[in-house]
Amino acid sequence: MSDDFPKFLDELRARISLVDLVSEKVKITKRGREYLGLCPFHQEKTPSFTVNESRGFYHCFGCGAHGDIIGFLMQAEGLSFMEAVQKLAQRVNLPIPNLSPESRAAAAKRKSSYEIMEMAAAFFEKNLWLPVGNEGLKYLKYERHFSDETIKKFRLGYAPTNNALKSFLSSKGVSEREMVDLGLIAYSENKQSPAHDFFRNRVIIPITDKNKNMIAFGGRILSKSQPKYLNSPETQIFNKRKILYNLNFAREASYHQKRLIICEGYMDVIALDSFGFEYAVAPLGTALTEEQILEAWKICPVPTLCFDGDKAGINAAIRSIDRVLPLLRAGCSVNYIFLKEKKDPDELLHTLGPDVFERYLSRAKPLVDILWHKCKMNKGIDTPEQKALIESEIYTEINKIKDEKIRSYYIQEMRSRIYNTFGKGSVYRNNVSNKKSQPSKHGYNLVKKPPLSDYILRNIVASMLLYPELIRYYTDKLNAFELDQSEMSKILIDIIEIFQNEQNIDKDILIEKINLNHANEIKNLWELSMFQQQKTPILELKQLIDTGLNEIQLKQLNAEIKECMQLMQKNPEDSERLNKRYQYLLQERLSLLS
Repeated sequence: MSDDFPKFLDELRARISLVDLVSEKVKITKRGREYLGLCPFHQEKTPSFTVNESRGFYHCFGCGAHGDIIGFLMQAEGLSFMEAVQKLAQRVNLPIPNLSPESRAAAAKRKSSYEIMEMAAAFFEKNLWLPVGNEGLKYLKYERHFSDETIKKFRLGYAPTNNALKSFLSSKGVSEREMVDLGLIAYSENKQSPAHDFFRNRVIIPITDKNKNMIAFGGRILSKSQPKYLNSPETQIFNKRKILYNLNFAREASYHQKRLIICEGYMDVIALDSFGFEYAVAPLGTALTEEQILEAWKICPVPTLCFDGDKAGINAAIRSIDRVLPLLRAGCSVNYIFLKEKKDPDELLHTLGPDVFERYLSRAKPLVDILWHKCKMNKGIDTPEQKALIESEIYTEINKIKDEKIRSYYIQEMRSRIYNTFGKGSVYRNNVSNKKSQPSKHGYNLVKKPPLSDYILRNIVASMLLYPELIRYYTDKLNAFELDQSEMSKILIDIIEIFQNEQNIDKDILIEKINLNHANEIKNLWELSMFQQQKTPILELKQLIDTGLNEIQLKQLNAEIKECMQLMQKNPEDSERLNKRYQYLLQERLSLLS
């Protein structure tokens, strides 16, 4: 780009107030020279999101989000750099400079294509409300139960059986070549007959990109012919692997609701929207693609995939795992819901109502649960060989995860599930013991499990009751520690087991359940009262717990290193094995200190 473009960006930043832009999406309050509010990019209860108007940037001290007006719009609405620039430029009527002649020609062609597709959409839309579209209108109103408002919002239309669209566009000066290139008309296989309308006797669902440009159509046949659904062929402006239907409407709703539903078809999307679930999208006749997953993550870091509860729906969910695993990154994953009544969302909403669907959403299963089910389904666990097969498949799946840190957490999680499922009982119950670790036949142990001190144990329990999301984070970490028979240890065990059965539990419900068996102990848990009164942030509590756990492990490791050195002096005949243990202990201590 020429020197004009950086000057243009400076002018754009000068004309648009960052505070005004952010205030449209986030409630911020002036504090001194800056503005403060809750970060829109991660869940928090204590404000850590700041906006500095004079310096032209925002910054979140919780998640690290940082940028200017362009960065904010990119992150808030899932836009590319140029998409954000174009939207901001339109806001202040500032022309974007420096398009090369080739770029100008391509842009002009795209604009012309969008205009032709818009004419086609208007034609289909008009036909629906004319006598020729009466059959299509009846289908939408009485079979799909869509209101006039919904039909008009989604600009649903009707394609007649004749070549009316071709004639209409020809009268507007659109060439046959342009119609073919945009998938509006098609030739017969032998190309002996004149080109005909691609969509005939179908209810039409217009498809736009996220910037609301008309790019394609879907059509639902009204006769018994096949295929029942038909999408436009791929064109220069339509790549079905990259497009999520309804993203143009769902993007804003998803931002505010912090939700995104990905269902199987556009009729489900329209039905969901009509019942108030305005943050639904769908792929276009294909299984969910990598491009669509990445596009969804720009809007919502953990979208919910909605599948029918039948065999086909379960198989589709299983296939989606293969697409998602290699793409996983910190904070980005997917949840799953399966409609057990074997209905699609459209049927379920009209027969059981939106409250039932909302319950499904609130109980969505994380990806790790579906992966676990995939590896176990249709397999027995009665013999060592069967168990080994499941374990082998689990680690084969986990190896598809490219992100090293996420892969390591999946390994931890699956090890815990394998341990609990294959007949060894609850790892947490087995951690409770009055006995000291038994020495080996040589008189020494491998790394022992250090006991949790009463101080750190009380802090962990209080923190988990205040922030149940910490339970998942510390569940596996606590396997490295020995629990005693104290009441506080029993409360910790109950908290973890309640969470395992009800993972999205609210803190008030969790405290209520714990109070059933431990009311006196919770009443005397002054740490909980203190954290509540001081409104201690979750990050501060996490740091407190992590520091405490590290100190306990370091103390244990230092003691074992000292013991190992003494044993090396007393048992020179076993020096090779002892030295390996000594090096391992040193490495463990180094990892804790780093």
